[in-house]
Amino acid sequence: MKISKLVVASLTVGLLSTPAMAIHKNAGTSAGAFLKIDAGAPRAQALGNAFVSVADGPEALFWNPAGSAAATTREIQFTYMDYLQGYKARTLAYLQPIGKTIIGLSVNYMDMKNFDFRDWQGRPNPEVGIPVQNFVGSLSIARGFINQKLQLGATAKYITERLDNGSGHNHYDNVGFDVGAKLRLVNWLGLGGALVNIGDRDEMPRGLRLGADLNTRYFTISGEYMKYVDDKARYGVGLEIHIPEDLLQVARFDLRVGYYTRDNAGINEDSWVKQVGLEETSRVSFGFGIYSAELFGYGASLDYAVTPFGALGTSQQIAVSVQF
Repeated sequence: MKISKLVVASLTVGLLSTPAMAIHKNAGTSAGAFLKIDAGAPRAQALGNAFVSVADGPEALFWNPAGSAAATTREIQFTYMDYLQGYKARTLAYLQPIGKTIIGLSVNYMDMKNFDFRDWQGRPNPEVGIPVQNFVGSLSIARGFINQKLQLGATAKYITERLDNGSGHNHYDNVGFDVGAKLRLVNWLGLGGALVNIGDRDEMPRGLRLGADLNTRYFTISGEYMKYVDDKARYGVGLEIHIPEDLLQVARFDLRVGYYTRDNAGINEDSWVKQVGLEETSRVSFGFGIYSAELFGYGASLDYAVTPFGALGTSQQIAVSVQF
């Protein structure tokens, strides 16, 4: 158990880029730190995690299940994330409308090879390479009410986390739940909230997300408050600039930038990061999205996001989806 808690604490620090001097007093007390990573949602990543009120499509399954209630066609999305320190995530999400109800299915597989292993006394053991393997499979249901002004959704998810070399000593399975809501009484103002990772507090990082957005035909400004049981409160702000499809005559194009109050993590040595002056911050993110309603007779989209994480490296995420 001591080894397990040490590995969980190490993942919490390494993956969430919190310097030792700023670690929350409850850091490492919950397993499943990977559940806080924005895998499966490049738009959320690009907007500084300010996504709970604007979440829609397959990405909503990972952020606020209520957002999938707006789906009118079947949609499938594949996402690949190259996170930090060799940690990678691959997600597949699918939406199926059944009358006014939307059913969502998703799978998320993450791994990290050659993780730095330490024994129960904290001594490094370079001879042991621990594969970090995490999996989340989920089933979601969502529905809109009052002409989609109110959307409600819920997710049940099966979680498995392995933090060892195959012996099973640091392996656990669990079940968790997410619930969410979105409210849009007027077209230009949206509100959203979600309770995520509901379940055993010692086995998953329970969290609260609350947010709002102001939107027009040409831009959306979003904000979000996030609080997990094992971390201090965080805030995110995002700006999305829309170039409508009817103006480009080819596809809709969105430019995105976000700011999130994560702690800085040193200097990023990537040359392109230095060129844009972001080598000393891990708070700024940006990306873009392209959507076409008629690509070989189908709706299709491409989303990309990138976040410099200081000395820890750079996180990139790309998603491709098809509506049919």
